[in-house]
Amino acid sequence: MDGYIIATVIKAILILAVISALAGFGTYIERKILAFIQRRLGPMHVGPFGVLQIAADGIKLFTKEDFIPSGANKIVFMVAPIITAATAFIALAAVPLLPEFTLFGIDVKPIVSDMNIGILFVIAMMGVGLYGPLLAGMAQENKWGIIGSARTAIQFLSYEVVTGLSLLAPIMMVGSLSLIDFNTYQAGGIGHWIVWTQPVAFILFLISGFAETNRTPFDLLENEAEVISGYATEYSGMRWGMFFIGEYANMITIGFLASLIFLGGFNPLWIIPGGLAIILKVAFFFFLMLWVRSAWPHIRPDQLMWLCWKVLMPLAVINILITGLVMMA
Repeated sequence: MDGYIIATVIKAILILAVISALAGFGTYIERKILAFIQRRLGPMHVGPFGVLQIAADGIKLFTKEDFIPSGANKIVFMVAPIITAATAFIALAAVPLLPEFTLFGIDVKPIVSDMNIGILFVIAMMGVGLYGPLLAGMAQENKWGIIGSARTAIQFLSYEVVTGLSLLAPIMMVGSLSLIDFNTYQAGGIGHWIVWTQPVAFILFLISGFAETNRTPFDLLENEAEVISGYATEYSGMRWGMFFIGEYANMITIGFLASLIFLGGFNPLWIIPGGLAIILKVAFFFFLMLWVRSAWPHIRPDQLMWLCWKVLMPLAVINILITGLVMMA
């Protein structure tokens, strides 16, 4: 039991460290990719090809003045960023990040907790993470922060239903909520990937994933095209940074979920070993989110509600019914 606890703590610390580092590196990759697509250079002046911009941004976040406005609810104002960052990392506890491997004669399972309700746990934690922006906006004595909170509630009520319904059909096929079981179900090769039998569910999950991570075109919470910054208007320093560490961690989580549920997980891909295969798949989804941001316009909150309730949710329900009928036949 002591060995299990120690191993779990080590895994949790490693995931926290690696994903935090990837979140920081993701900001650099995003700025470079957006610059390339928009015929700009992006970061160039700090280090070779601007790569040390990551360190410069980190130093700025840690040293920038961190103040709490006099009219804010101080406790809620301080807790909100912690909720966003913490839930993003907690969600990764049920995600198998790599295939099992042996290290110094010890079998290592790269998952903190292989629970039989893995998908439900991950989606629930990511959903709880939106309470961070919601509370952050409400804690401010600022109408722009309140508007950001209202958008949070609208976005949560719209996409979360689609996220759950889109996954019901694949869950019916696999008969389990464990992400490792999903990976095992697709072990027969690329022809056994669930995406071929559930293309509608895959597209619906991908669309709701953009809303889940507050990415364009569904970045209603902050909406960078506006002069103000929504729920983050009065935040600065590391408190501001924690919101966006959580956002990038959620982007990585969505990439892992899409890969594990629909695209064969960490099973070997032709001559590519499983560990490298899932890293490439997650990298593709990360790039896709950046590509969409550079090419797609923002939408209004009412357009998001219309899309989710009148288009995506009916499609998800129809897909579930068809899947059930096919399985019964």
